[in-house]
Amino acid sequence: MIENTGTRITRVRGELAGIRNESALQQSLENACLLAKVCEDFRGQDVTVLDVTNVTSLFDFFVIATGNNRRQLRAMVDTADDVMNARQSDRLGCDGDDVPWICHDFGDVILHVFTPDARALYDLENLWGDATRVDWPPIAQKLVQAQTENAV
Repeated sequence: MIENTGTRITRVRGELAGIRNESALQQSLENACLLAKVCEDFRGQDVTVLDVTNVTSLFDFFVIATGNNRRQLRAMVDTADDVMNARQSDRLGCDGDDVPWICHDFGDVILHVFTPDARALYDLENLWGDATRVDWPPIAQKLVQAQTENAV
């Protein structure tokens, strides 16, 4: 981080990869944690948030979850779209409209929902092994609590 400017310089393998405003990174983190909460609320399994800012400059976070059937996967991604729309972060793209893997691109955050077999096959956590795992539940809990307090 550059002192007193609120800006973070990201390096990937020693090369300058990006310059980001800290508030934009915080917004991305919050979005990722809320998406993880959506997946958990729909009984997604092994919900994981990966911070990939030190691995790539293309996006900031991956949210990865497992669902058991098409209906569950669709519920997770459809609700994720609604949550992100409410936060003025529209979906930029999607791939895999059906099982076994649905991917929604929100720019800084990429949501991946898999069936158990597809998650084991693609193994994104291992593929992006240099990424940092985020302890997302406390962050999501604070965000939900703040939203509830603001609504009252």
